[in-house]
Amino acid sequence: MLRRIQHVHFVGIGGSGMSGIAEVLLNLGYTVSGSDLKRSSVTDRLVSLGARFAEGHAAARLRGAHVVVTSTAVKPENPEVVEARRLGIPVIPRAEMLAELMRLKYGVAVAGSHGKTTTTSMVALVLDKGGLDPTVVVGGRLGVLGSGARLGRGEFMVAEADESDRSFLKLSPTMAVVTNIDREHLDTYRDLPDLQEAFLGFVNKVPFYGAGVLCLDDAPVQDILPRVERRIVTYGLSPQAHVSARDLHVGPLGSTYTATVGGEAQGPITLHVPGAHNVANSLAAVAVGTDLGVSFDAIREGLLTFTGVDRRFQLRGEAKGVTVIDDYGHHPTEVKVTLEALKARAGGRRTLVLFQPHRFTRTQALWDDFCRSFHLADLLLVTDIYPASEEPIAGITAEALALAIAERGHRHAAYAGDLKAATERLAAEVLKGDVVLTLGAGSVWTAGEELLRRRGA
Repeated sequence: MLRRIQHVHFVGIGGSGMSGIAEVLLNLGYTVSGSDLKRSSVTDRLVSLGARFAEGHAAARLRGAHVVVTSTAVKPENPEVVEARRLGIPVIPRAEMLAELMRLKYGVAVAGSHGKTTTTSMVALVLDKGGLDPTVVVGGRLGVLGSGARLGRGEFMVAEADESDRSFLKLSPTMAVVTNIDREHLDTYRDLPDLQEAFLGFVNKVPFYGAGVLCLDDAPVQDILPRVERRIVTYGLSPQAHVSARDLHVGPLGSTYTATVGGEAQGPITLHVPGAHNVANSLAAVAVGTDLGVSFDAIREGLLTFTGVDRRFQLRGEAKGVTVIDDYGHHPTEVKVTLEALKARAGGRRTLVLFQPHRFTRTQALWDDFCRSFHLADLLLVTDIYPASEEPIAGITAEALALAIAERGHRHAAYAGDLKAATERLAAEVLKGDVVLTLGAGSVWTAGEELLRRRGA
């Protein structure tokens, strides 16, 4: 960036996509300030690295800023945004700042409706073990990094690309990974074909020497393949994929398989995260690593060291015979694969799921899909919808959703009230031997923490 841009201010700095960019800029020597509605462990970490943080939004927060970066959740009427425009300070979306950082590197951008945080993290570890020392920006806290960001000295940057508001189209990566395309963010996109067009545009932005790395298991991704104008590398569990898996064994705590490239066996892979969906995510990392010349031994080691990302099927603890797991899943597709992994992990033990729907618009748009997604849960409790700054929609409530799920055949689905009441209900229902899952992109994880605290963890 030009020398005169030295102070970057983030509105919504605690967000998963914002904090990583802020950390990279701090490590590059920029002055970083930011605000968010609440202090968190994420903002505390940024402060420890030298950022200036303020709780709440106010015009005075902008003192000294040369540019203002906003998250997708920030509204135009935010007082800091209004003040920045009044003062003539540039206001840019997160993706534009990410694009500026990526312009200085060979970028590997990972997009998709589901799995992009995990896949981005896996790719980052593979390139790191391959000696490429990448800069990394992930939308979650990666355990082995201790954060969602890292400034590398190598030529590559690995970043999660956000399709929610089309801002990923601002990126121009060297490699574009697409994990899947699903009916999501329908407040931004008209329908699935509109989403597919956006992802096609994302892939076709790579330069002529780059590549699109696309999951062949996903039908909407298959549909865009004929119109991709760049070199394609396919991956997936499908035997037709260029990078695939043989001898697959999916266990309750992880998976093993033999990786194949172009039909040729490369060697065994061991994963310490559960679910066939994570096997597919890992194959994306195999595909990227192989294409960039990383040795198979380094690829295998990188995937072996991956132990997960915060809030992605994360074991929160065990106390008095009860296991508590937390997951960020908030879309019906994510719910289904998470419950499959939960059943495998439980191994016959009873499963209790506390689900917090995320956003009224999403709940409305995917209502019927949600109603069909929870049948693997032995007991389902639904707590109030996490609004994420949205206004309520008449008839779209957690109580109505729980009733609709029950009407679709779930014999043990119930509305549990607000999160405080739901936490009490969960504590009253749980029995020794149960496996509890808190599920949703909002604050539902706090119920699991409280349950563990009450049981002496």
